[in-house]
Amino acid sequence: MIVTMPISLAVSYKSPAQRARVVTEGWAEQNLFCPACSAERLSPSPRNTRAVDFECCQCKQTFQLKGKSSSFTNKVIDGAYEALMAAVSSDTVPNLFLLHYDRAAWTVANLTLVPYFAFPPSAIECRRPLSPNARRAGWVGCYIVLSRIPAEARIAVVRDGEPIEPQNVREQYQRLLPLTQIVAPERGWTLDVLNMARSIGPSEFTNAEMYARSHELRARHPENRHVTDKIRQQLQILRDAGFLKHVGRGRWRLA
Repeated sequence: MIVTMPISLAVSYKSPAQRARVVTEGWAEQNLFCPACSAERLSPSPRNTRAVDFECCQCKQTFQLKGKSSSFTNKVIDGAYEALMAAVSSDTVPNLFLLHYDRAAWTVANLTLVPYFAFPPSAIECRRPLSPNARRAGWVGCYIVLSRIPAEARIAVVRDGEPIEPQNVREQYQRLLPLTQIVAPERGWTLDVLNMARSIGPSEFTNAEMYARSHELRARHPENRHVTDKIRQQLQILRDAGFLKHVGRGRWRLA
């Protein structure tokens, strides 16, 4: 992977937005590899394919690319709220590449991968509907809240201008695959509990510490009236999936 971007692709464009689009997409086509298999390149999707920019011809995984010339903040603007929530619940969200590039030098600064199975519904935040005077009056967009996605699932592909070895990226992706064995509606709970455990860490935590913050999970899952029982269940699921180790009565360690 090279971090220099093909600025020559933009010579026939005047709009900054169009220039950025063709350069970032051109770089991605030449450099992105599949984290889920051994494919060294991804293929561009047909034009006007909604929410999917690239596909792996080998394993058929889909990918969306979001590029930005400044660092990504905690909230990433996305499309229609209902459409993304439906995709999360049906496990049809594409893997997400977040590309932060230096527009002055046209180089990649950071590239982060979020696997398709790592989006809990709590990470999708509804935006205000567009005003009645807007062209799409009433349309409701959304944010992806990155802090609600476990750190393990925000995989660095380029960090501070330095590419990460593809083998390391694929190993991190593979470690997360046990999450795919959990059905999508239940997986939201699993991801939320894992994220909370990590925030309590940094390495060990107790059941009591998790229960003390049960109100946070209750707010995200108001349909469940037995949050403490659910936390205990999810800790066991995370243990079986290899994300946690049980080190004593009511005590856990992040694996």
